[in-house]
Amino acid sequence: MAGTAKQATIDAGGTDQESFHYCEGEARLELGAGFFRPESRPSRDLGVLLARVLAAQRPLAVLDLMAGCGIRALRYCLEAGAGQVWANDADGDRLPLLQTNLAPLLERGCQLETSARTAQNLLAECLLQERRFDLLDLDAFGCPTTLVAPALEALRFDGVLYLASTDGRSPTGHDRAAAIRSLGAAARAHPASWELALRLQIGVVARAAWAMGRGVKPLFSFSEGRTFRTAIQLQRRADARQERQLGLLAHCHRCGDQQLQSLLQLRQWPACSCRAPETLSISGPLWLGPLQDPVTLAAMQRAAAAAPPACTAKASGRLLAKLLADPGAPARCWPTAELGRRLGGGPPATKELLQALRAEGYVALRSGVMNGQFRSDAPWKRVLELAAALNR
Repeated sequence: MAGTAKQATIDAGGTDQESFHYCEGEARLELGAGFFRPESRPSRDLGVLLARVLAAQRPLAVLDLMAGCGIRALRYCLEAGAGQVWANDADGDRLPLLQTNLAPLLERGCQLETSARTAQNLLAECLLQERRFDLLDLDAFGCPTTLVAPALEALRFDGVLYLASTDGRSPTGHDRAAAIRSLGAAARAHPASWELALRLQIGVVARAAWAMGRGVKPLFSFSEGRTFRTAIQLQRRADARQERQLGLLAHCHRCGDQQLQSLLQLRQWPACSCRAPETLSISGPLWLGPLQDPVTLAAMQRAAAAAPPACTAKASGRLLAKLLADPGAPARCWPTAELGRRLGGGPPATKELLQALRAEGYVALRSGVMNGQFRSDAPWKRVLELAAALNR
């Protein structure tokens, strides 16, 4: 479990300069006065588990592009066995703290580099020197779109970009103009807003990789509503027909219906359940394919079971199980509460609804991205009919 070796109070302005030790997994370090969220531990745990899986395949070289206090870089070596770690943070004032926290890696024989440079500058140097990494951790503030292409250039084939964005307004449909500027896509209000943001983010990475002649494979994607995280593997070449996974997602706010179209087969939208196509809110281009890779997640789960219990928090284990149970396809997702509003009398029991849909041959799953939601390829009208029958 995470905790502090010596308690200290740091106010919201970060004015208390007393440093203290924070313990997480096998890492023990000083946080300093910079930004740090203990609540983000599940994202760090999943990153470490992914690094363990990658390290089992070949020697692991990691670039932590926005390292902060260095906790992720420290854990990648101590717990995942990374043999080469480059930890960078643009804040030069934090470099001494970063170097102090990462000093134990030198005793482990890790090839350690630390720097205080902008991400753009460092990635440009990697391109010029043809340096490549197996895992690139880009834990960005705001929208990281401008860094995606150079970050992909810094990956080896089958390397993984672990990407985070804290831009929650534009990809969830709350700032449509900003979504056009930052994502090159339309983002409209949608009941599965976190998933919409993740699909838009993967779409940006996919377009950048395809422009390089490469392919992408999402390994896992999740959010707690504040930060949107995706781990995406860079393929030497795209899978057959991978471009079909880029498309548009339409949602009718009047009847609740949702429709998908690949850009490769784009045509006029068919009438939705209420037969009012003018009411459709269309988002995209975005990723329509799976959000999770069950093989990778299962390997991560085995890595967690083989490690000391303190290395993976219980919340991280629960998140991993949720993602493993839902591959994230099809990309039509609704809150069960919406069924209750439309039918009256409250939502039907989710388990029974999913069973009824599966009995008719449809895909029906609980969402691993947002609680209280389900996904299905069944016609919306049939979903409502089965839900109404269950309520009766």
